[in-house]
Amino acid sequence: MNSDNRNVILAVVLSMLVLFGWQFFVAGPQLEQAQRQAELRAAQQAEAQSLAVPQTSADGAAAAPAETGIQVFADRDTALAASQRITINTADLEGSINATGARIDDLELKNYRETAEPESDIIALLKPAGLPDAYFVEQGWAAAAGSTVALPDGQTVWTVEGDNTTLTPTTPVTLRYDNGQGLVFHRTFAVDDYYLFTVTQTVDNQGTGDIALFPYSRVVRHGNPQVQNFFIQHEGPIGVLGNNNYVARKYGDLQNERQVDFSSTTGWLGIADKYWATAVLPKAGTAINARFAYSNPNGINVFQSNYVETQPVVVPAGGSVSHEAYVFAGAKEDRVISSYQETYGFDRLELLIDWGWFHFLTKPMHWLLVTLYGILGNFGLAILAVTVIIKGIFFPLANRSYASMAAMRRVQPEMKSIQERFKDDRAAQQQAMMELYKKEKINPLSGCWPVLVQIPVFFALYTVIFISLEMRHAPFFGWIQDLAAPDPTNIFTLFGLIPWNPTAIPIIGSFLHLGVWPVIMGITMWVQMKLNPPPPDPTQAAIFNWMPVIFTFMLGTFPAGLVIYWAWNNLLSVAQQWFIMKRHGVEVNLLGNILDSFKRKPKPAEPTKN
Repeated sequence: MNSDNRNVILAVVLSMLVLFGWQFFVAGPQLEQAQRQAELRAAQQAEAQSLAVPQTSADGAAAAPAETGIQVFADRDTALAASQRITINTADLEGSINATGARIDDLELKNYRETAEPESDIIALLKPAGLPDAYFVEQGWAAAAGSTVALPDGQTVWTVEGDNTTLTPTTPVTLRYDNGQGLVFHRTFAVDDYYLFTVTQTVDNQGTGDIALFPYSRVVRHGNPQVQNFFIQHEGPIGVLGNNNYVARKYGDLQNERQVDFSSTTGWLGIADKYWATAVLPKAGTAINARFAYSNPNGINVFQSNYVETQPVVVPAGGSVSHEAYVFAGAKEDRVISSYQETYGFDRLELLIDWGWFHFLTKPMHWLLVTLYGILGNFGLAILAVTVIIKGIFFPLANRSYASMAAMRRVQPEMKSIQERFKDDRAAQQQAMMELYKKEKINPLSGCWPVLVQIPVFFALYTVIFISLEMRHAPFFGWIQDLAAPDPTNIFTLFGLIPWNPTAIPIIGSFLHLGVWPVIMGITMWVQMKLNPPPPDPTQAAIFNWMPVIFTFMLGTFPAGLVIYWAWNNLLSVAQQWFIMKRHGVEVNLLGNILDSFKRKPKPAEPTKN
């Protein structure tokens, strides 16, 4: 392999290095927050006039909590005890609906826990207003500009209609509110066996005039949501909004923009975490005005995804009108989300899961992993099996590549001779090289194709392992009890024998977590590189020697499943390359190359003095 070919490979490897290094060494943008009270009030007034959301709620999105009398609670239990609650109890969910505001603000996911420990707390998705990390969903009615009709808001106390106070898949719950001005509001909550709520709002008009109301829905989140800031996955406000297609905002970006509107569109929107999401969804095809918004009343960060329907619901005098909308609140399970998309016609709801840049590869890869898991019963074994399948698919390409590399090694003496003969004439040297390639039928770039073609496949598998809910807390063997988390061992603590935490050291601490599997991966990568003699150029040789070390530390905090994949892939590559090159008559002195690495290099001879 000549120096030009090696430069191409080096460029590809360094490109991968930059991609992976970006997520670790480059922090998210540092955002300046303009919090002047005058600007905040102006934004709130504009928001009220645009009907994007009703501005009388007391959740902090429209006005400071102190101005609306919102109560601050010491903890979740105190917040739940402060108002009447309607219990939610399904196979997957437990929690409650707040009778004050008639909002879903207490929801836990029964089948998912905070850690891999079986006794750890279950995931708390939604939390009541008044907590630092409040997170809730609310439906309601907005009146036209200039209307004085009294509408229920976040402080309205609703009463339960009937005897049922527990929401289950078979028993919906209805709340009632009378505004004392001839309008009676009913809000009925129903839930399916998974994560979809159906909210039916009914208005009885006992007055003498018609009333026009606009249905709205919103997801509100307070505080500073914890995100992992991985470049392959979005966490934050998200939606699919008609011709605007997939729309997403990072929390920091929204703090800068403060408000982003999408008028006269269709679709849905909400807020997504890595494994969980909450979204509000009108009926398919409904025209809406959508908004992502941020405010900072009294120093509280408030993020909001909301929509208001563009067509009002007209309630005739003496009549009654009902309106139906949906809420998704739960785990981002692919099969469940796909079924909702098919059953209800929600526009591209599958994008609630961020499948990444190579989604056309990621989704099939996810399907293959889940299928193999069903056969093998272990996601770690499924990863190993997928690696073998990928190697099998790319074997013809690898065969041609390694065959070309073998031919390059056979003519290496002639290449060195050409370099010596034309060392002062670069153009003549290149011409002679091309004639040699043509004579021997060698493609000098063929060695790069397996690397280039497999990069999208690698990223697809990386994405699946990183974002797949099925991979979360999935064990392998031994000490790996969560394939989606880094290897928990650390050689810098002698695997727990030294009672200290090296990752707490400032600046370099993030590099001082290095488990067993990253070390195994680094060794296999180093062995793979020793299949070929070192490059003649000292700089290139140094880069190739240090590359396994760099990747070892870099992958120290990667999901264990990905590190296991990479180590196994390296071993298969070593076996594959050795077999192909031996078949083409090239001697592979792997052991000799490894032993040469430990030999002391002779010092260059000192120039003789005259």
